[in-house]
Amino acid sequence: MTEAPASPAPPAFPDDSPGSLFATTTTVAGHGGDAIEAYLARPAGTRSRGGVVVIHHLPGYDRGTKEFVRRFAEMGYDAICPNLFHREAPGAAPDDAAAVGRANGGVPDERLLGDVAGAAAYLRALPYAGGRIGVIGHCSGGRQAVLAACRLDGVDAAVDCYGAFVVGEVPEGMNMNVTPLVGDLPDLGAPLLGLFGAEDRYPSPEQVAELGQILTEHGKDFEFHSYEGAGHAFFATDRPSYDVAAANDGWSRIGAFFGRHLAPAEG
Repeated sequence: MTEAPASPAPPAFPDDSPGSLFATTTTVAGHGGDAIEAYLARPAGTRSRGGVVVIHHLPGYDRGTKEFVRRFAEMGYDAICPNLFHREAPGAAPDDAAAVGRANGGVPDERLLGDVAGAAAYLRALPYAGGRIGVIGHCSGGRQAVLAACRLDGVDAAVDCYGAFVVGEVPEGMNMNVTPLVGDLPDLGAPLLGLFGAEDRYPSPEQVAELGQILTEHGKDFEFHSYEGAGHAFFATDRPSYDVAAANDGWSRIGAFFGRHLAPAEG
């Protein structure tokens, strides 16, 4: 299992502002002890709460992803998104950093695991942390959320939003240095929610069905939902692929799923 060293102390939070959110850029200790940028959002108040690590998509650490982080804070969770491209392009605009990431074929799996582990450790160290951690990712981040749930200790729930190449090979000519996770799936250690578009190609409905069959054969706890008429990236409000009905239903299912699995342990 991948472990990360302790991260710097979190910024102060105004607990005396009921109903508000606190969001800031911070630093976490990622893979190899590297200090990497991350975006943090927290709800006000002193109630114990779970944490959510948001894994950004290949287009990068962008405004849309930060909106996801704030939404989880509004839902009552501490949430953080590590900038997976920080090493290649520190301080760069999301489009520029993403271009570097794409040119490199994505983020190496071991580095991704170290960065997610560091982000999760950061959440566990926050005041009022309930100890339970969920991971969620979209597109490439969906695959990486599954990977994290297979290889990292302490992941209590995972959400895969149309993650490509969890199963299925990368087509020739597509610059993605990833391999399918079929060999990792027997080690899936957390309940998994999968949300997919029926018109998507990566993953295709056939690949979603294959993934479900493998998880069933290994007795894993999972639930999948596919949306007719929706393609890839149906959560992305700033892209033509946005599908209102699919996204609204997906958010409802995410809320219920994390609500079941990330509630702080009693006692």
